[in-house]
Amino acid sequence: MIVGIGIDVVDIARFERSLTRAPALRERLFAESERDRPARSLAARFAAKEALIKAFGGDPVIRWHDMRVVQDEHGNPDFALSGAIAELTAGLGVDRVHLTMSHDAGIASAFVVLESAADRATTTGNAT
Repeated sequence: MIVGIGIDVVDIARFERSLTRAPALRERLFAESERDRPARSLAARFAAKEALIKAFGGDPVIRWHDMRVVQDEHGNPDFALSGAIAELTAGLGVDRVHLTMSHDAGIASAFVVLESAADRATTTGNAT
């Protein structure tokens, strides 16, 4: 069952200007393991984090460093979640977070799907 979806797009040039104007932004938005990447890659990671926040409905407990974009064993993008967002994920019964990212023509984009193996009757307590 799909628990939530989120999408975000980022203008790479605008994002790069923001990082130049406010260098502390890089440290605020990205974990140390994410920071040494080109602007287009950081923009895609920012879009991924924004898409994840949207998939959760914009929950205010989410912190930027609690969601790191990593690669799985096949090189595909994935999230490493910790802190409040990991607790929120477990509390909602989310078993899998699907992530895809892209950057082309000056735009970075990301799409997130939150999935639960639980059926609707189990999740909501309603019988079908």
